[in-house]
Amino acid sequence: MTTFAALVSGTGWHVADLLRAADDLDVKLHALPFAEVSAAVGGGVGKVSAGGVELDGVDGVVVRMMPPGSLEQVVFRMDALLRLSAVGVPVWNPPRAVEAAVDKYLTLSLIERRGLPIPATWAGQSAEQGLAAFDELGGDVVVKPLFGSEGRGIVRISDRELAWRCFHMLEHTASVLYLQRWIRHPGHDLRLFVLRGRVLGAMRRSAQGGEWRTNVAIGGKAEAWRPDPQAERLAVAAADALGAEFAGVDLIEDLDRGGLVVLEVNAVPGWRALARVTGIDVAAALLDALRDAAR
Repeated sequence: MTTFAALVSGTGWHVADLLRAADDLDVKLHALPFAEVSAAVGGGVGKVSAGGVELDGVDGVVVRMMPPGSLEQVVFRMDALLRLSAVGVPVWNPPRAVEAAVDKYLTLSLIERRGLPIPATWAGQSAEQGLAAFDELGGDVVVKPLFGSEGRGIVRISDRELAWRCFHMLEHTASVLYLQRWIRHPGHDLRLFVLRGRVLGAMRRSAQGGEWRTNVAIGGKAEAWRPDPQAERLAVAAADALGAEFAGVDLIEDLDRGGLVVLEVNAVPGWRALARVTGIDVAAALLDALRDAAR
C-alpha cells in the first residue's frame, strides 16, 4: 500500500478531506504536526521523523501548512524538507517552491523573470522610502504583509497622511513594507488551481457588501469559472516559475492597462471553496498525482 505523510498545523477541514480522499484511494496517510518534526544525522543513521513516523520511509510528503514559528524553527523545517528531497522522497510542494511562495516579493520576482505580467510593486524597510514609492505608484496602493494569506492584514491606502502613519508603524515594528499599485478591476479576481502543469479547476471570486477584497475567507462569493487559454497559460507559467507541483494562482484583470496580471501564487493553497463550486475532488486528484510521481 502506498503511504504518504501530510505535514499539518491542526486538524481542520483540509486535513479531514485529505484523509477522506486517501481512504477512497486506498492510500495510507499520516497527518503529522509540523511542530513535531525532528531529525538525526551521524553514525550512518540519518532520518527525519514526525509524530513517531520516519518520513524517509514514506512514499511521499504533502506540505499542507507551514505553521508560524521563530526564524530558527522555520529554517529547520525547510532544512528537514530539503533533506527528504535529497534522499529521494517526493515532497509536494518542493521546499524551494514553498519558500518562494510564502514570500510575496520573491514570488513576483521569479514570475517577472519569466516575462509574466505583474502589478507594479515596491518592497523595502524604510518609511521615507515607502512614502516615495507611494507617490511613484500613483498615491493609491494596497499594503500587504510580506507573509500572509486569505486577504488578512491587507489595506488600501490613498491618503498620504495615512500612508505616513502606516509606514512608520511598520518600520517601528521591524516589518517589511510591501506596496502594490491599486488595480482598478471589475470587482472580482480569478483563482486557478494548477496541478502538475495543467489547470485542474478555477473559480471567480467576487467582493461583497462594499468590501473590495475578494477572498472567500473574508466573505467573497465564489463561483465556478471556465478559464480561457490566456488565463491557463499564465497560471501554469506562474506555478512553474516557482517550481510548484500544485498551486493556487490568483489573477486579476487590470481595466486601466488591459489584460490579466498575476497577483500571487500560493504553494500551500486551500481548495474548500473551489471543490464546493466546481464539484472537483481536489484532494483525491492531488494524492493520485503524487502517487503517480512516486512510482
